[in-house]
Amino acid sequence: MMSKRCKYALKAMVRLARNYNQGFLSTGIIAQDENISKKFLEQILLELKRAKLVNSKQGNAGGYYLLKSPDDVSLADIYRIFEGPIALTPCISLNFYEPCDDCIDEATCYLRNELMIVREKTRKSMMEATLTSFIKNS
Repeated sequence: MMSKRCKYALKAMVRLARNYNQGFLSTGIIAQDENISKKFLEQILLELKRAKLVNSKQGNAGGYYLLKSPDDVSLADIYRIFEGPIALTPCISLNFYEPCDDCIDEATCYLRNELMIVREKTRKSMMEATLTSFIKNS
């Protein structure tokens, strides 16, 4: 299940995508429009900034903006920042691989092959779900 932190990051990113190439959005506006606590949103936006998905400009006319096109930011990008791997077990993770301590042989593991198929379908769907697709479906 997606955490509130990740869900709110997604909502903030979609809101910024709706404003793409139209200037900056203040934390207050995003918080109000998306019904998110401003303080919580500020923490989320800082994480997105560290991940180089957004940037900010200080001052009265400042605020946050996307660093990439809405077509180039996927649900998978955001999910990995806030939730970690998409894989259900560490032995099938693309970015966070770890061998399972209870598995004798990965090649013959009856769980691994099927879970890899699930991971790939999930990853593909999450990569296809871009900020643009969230806007189009709203």
